[in-house]
Amino acid sequence: MRATASERQRVVITGMGAVSALGLDARAMWERLRAGESAIAPLRHPDSAELRVKVAAQVPEEFERVGGLSAEQSTLMDRNSQLALCAAREAVAQSGLDFDRQELARNAAVVVGCGTGGELAHDQQSRRMYGEHNPRVHPFTIVRLMVNAPASHISMAYKLHGPSFVVASACASANHALIQAAQMIRSGQTDVALSGGTEACLSFSCLRAWEAMRILATDTCRPFSAHRSGLVLGEGAAIFVLESLAHARSRGASILCEFAGGGMSADGADIVLPSAEGEALALERALADAGLNADDVDYVNAHGTGTKANDSTETRALHLAFGDHAKRLAVSSTKAMHGHALGAAGALELVAVIGALREGVVPPTVNLDAPDPECDLDYVPGSARAMPVRAAMSNSFAFGGLNAVLALKRAP
Repeated sequence: MRATASERQRVVITGMGAVSALGLDARAMWERLRAGESAIAPLRHPDSAELRVKVAAQVPEEFERVGGLSAEQSTLMDRNSQLALCAAREAVAQSGLDFDRQELARNAAVVVGCGTGGELAHDQQSRRMYGEHNPRVHPFTIVRLMVNAPASHISMAYKLHGPSFVVASACASANHALIQAAQMIRSGQTDVALSGGTEACLSFSCLRAWEAMRILATDTCRPFSAHRSGLVLGEGAAIFVLESLAHARSRGASILCEFAGGGMSADGADIVLPSAEGEALALERALADAGLNADDVDYVNAHGTGTKANDSTETRALHLAFGDHAKRLAVSSTKAMHGHALGAAGALELVAVIGALREGVVPPTVNLDAPDPECDLDYVPGSARAMPVRAAMSNSFAFGGLNAVLALKRAP
């Protein structure tokens, strides 16, 4: 049977992989999200004594032992590429795709979001040059720190020859990348794309820089709570296999959910202060792109960083975009469990959204210990909630006023 035009333009997700503070695969991550378990813990860093902030959400130490990378691969890669490649392997395995098929590999795309690039490699070589006054730089420094490296390593691992690039838009990077990948499938440029986000930003210099902004929490992350005091940095990666519905059906693939649409906007106002109007515009565009009415959406995975400005502004944006329906939405921020992984944030949060759509369970907002009058929505406090989820949104709002919102629906 020939695929319809609608099937060729609709985009679905058939595989996902994740490496996060909550576990070394997507299933482990989802189970801990559903259980409301936080992975924010004391910072593991050789220079932690020199840092004011002592907590982070870090990938478990066993990743170095069980990540499955060869010595040659590890030598060529910064940690952000290592995380991305391991997540991609899990996603491809779940999807059942066979990239040994020349035609499929020729056109498959790779679009990855990353905010800081090879930050650990950059930090290590800067310390060596300026701290130790050692003029010799590791010969693979450039290939480790270049921002496009994660996409390149994924495309090389599977010998893919379609478009391959990285999107860098701070905390919105992963969502921007996923929207770009979906648009390429819709346009007919490709039938398959590997997309998501990765970040390994916990270098000494990066931690110090975030400390200087005075928006890091010193104990834990409390999204939407009156007692919130800032964000907690995290690391990780999540990669997804996106396909046209026609392609997925033609090979009998198991479909996790439908990637219904995406909305993007720029605040055009301030480099760090968010705008409710700009965020609402991205939400409204995502609804329109997905063909959804406001009351079709049951769940929103919020950007919810735990900073004073972000959480109240995002609440206002949801009121603007959803009107009266905003009060009926289940809204949660999972960053209090996996930390704020910057360019990977939207990808890690997509694991939570897919879990909610597939299992009818909305992950909670943990640490919400006191109501804030400026944050007046249903944030699913404390523990997960069993409820039907027909459609869901996932928000990423970045410094620079760059907004990207995903719209997802149950598998068709």
